[in-house]
Amino acid sequence: MLINHDTRRTLDSVVDLLNTDLDGLPALRGFAERHEINGIGALGEQDLAAVRSIRDRLTQVFDAPAAPTAAGLLNALVAEAGTTPRLTNHDGHPWHVHYFAPGASLAEHLAADGGMALAFLLVEGELERLRRCAAPGCGRAFVDLSRNRSRRYCDGRTCGNRLHVAAYRARRREAGD
Repeated sequence: MLINHDTRRTLDSVVDLLNTDLDGLPALRGFAERHEINGIGALGEQDLAAVRSIRDRLTQVFDAPAAPTAAGLLNALVAEAGTTPRLTNHDGHPWHVHYFAPGASLAEHLAADGGMALAFLLVEGELERLRRCAAPGCGRAFVDLSRNRSRRYCDGRTCGNRLHVAAYRARRREAGD
């Protein structure tokens, strides 16, 4: 599956949004800065509430049991965001498509671009790449972009490694070492 750079960045921002606490405006500003989302103006409490709502809707898409459910959720999300595809090459980036209208709020930006990035996965029959970490007690979201769709953990260095170490120690105990 070929995913262009901009779609990959957008998928990364969707995953980060799903995994971010958003416990206040500083967290929201930090999220926007991490993902270099500009042109959104000053962020206020209304933006925080709107982004939390978009996060909840993207979570529903992410956790949808089947493609028809996800498609319905995505269609509503991108339609309400006022999706307006346009070509741009801002900030030294090569030509790419933005789906949010000029002057869009942060929530509209996330709904339009994030919704379209998830829609591309659905269209390619790759919705099963949207996953939750298999580590007990984790459940963080991630997009499995591995070639063979075998990724099970949000981060192999933390969750995956922790489970592998625990399994190793259990085998050692059983062996009497």
